[in-house]
Amino acid sequence: MAAVTLRRLSAVLALVVAVSMLLVTSPARPALADPNEGGSKTLRDALESAAKGQADAIQKLKASKQRQTALQQTVQQSQASAKALEAEVAVIAGRSYRLGRTSTMTMLLDARSPDVFLERVQNLDVLAQLDGQILTRYRDDLARAQQAKLAVEKEIKEQEKQVKALTKKKKEAELALGSVGGGGAAGGFVNVNSPLAKPAQRNSDGSWPNESCVIDDPTGSGCLTARTLHAYKEARADGFTRYTKCYRSQSSGEHGKGQACDFSSNATTFKTSAATGGDRTYGNNLAAYFVKNADRLGVMYVIWFREIWMPGTGWKSYSGSGSASAAHTNHVHLSML
Repeated sequence: MAAVTLRRLSAVLALVVAVSMLLVTSPARPALADPNEGGSKTLRDALESAAKGQADAIQKLKASKQRQTALQQTVQQSQASAKALEAEVAVIAGRSYRLGRTSTMTMLLDARSPDVFLERVQNLDVLAQLDGQILTRYRDDLARAQQAKLAVEKEIKEQEKQVKALTKKKKEAELALGSVGGGGAAGGFVNVNSPLAKPAQRNSDGSWPNESCVIDDPTGSGCLTARTLHAYKEARADGFTRYTKCYRSQSSGEHGKGQACDFSSNATTFKTSAATGGDRTYGNNLAAYFVKNADRLGVMYVIWFREIWMPGTGWKSYSGSGSASAAHTNHVHLSML
């Protein structure tokens, strides 16, 4: 009996040792995809970096072009103003050449009376003031035009810089999507009848303010940024009122930052199958709505039915494998800047 017990104990110990060895020697497994969203942490981080970079480059490019337009108007206005003064400047130059200092003093000394002398002095003083004002305006117009021209050249260089940055971020997005079998051209979702959302608040230079996750999430527990809440409210105000969940604790992506929402295509839940019929149409229209209002709301990217939209690339294929949630065929995912 004792021998049997000893053999059993030896077998158990051997099993424990074997399991321990497996745990020690087995290579670490890669992080699993988020079952609620699909894609690995690496993919989500890459998409966030690429989309943010695209949006930033586009915003800076747009702002630079606006400044360039204003500067070019300044050049044209200043040159036109200087051109209009050229005739008067020529008259002043000719008068100065003809009279000179000696002729001016002679004219004053030849005055027949003190009253005539004072009158001539006053006239010369007024003329000098007028000449000075005209010459100052002419000089300032030329200087302003030259400064604006230099500023235009600077803006052109800034635009070239942002175009390069945008191109780089586009390639990063293509590589990230290509690593999981996506990134190809996609038909996308467009609806010309999508309503216009009210714009979210921007900084004075047109950029988006940095926001923290401090506002209670109306779709559940957790928090949202002000811009994400604004997008959620605008979508609901424009008729997209089906089941939605925003904040979700996770180590990557925007849900854990309060910068993302999942809008179910179904009215009451996230179905475990791909949307069809009216649910599919609802998702198509909602995805199109966020894309049309991306610049107004501050949208970073949108995912719906195996396609992803980013500011600089438009719609691309998104290979979400597995469940309907992973493939984004049961909900529209919205990530905000």
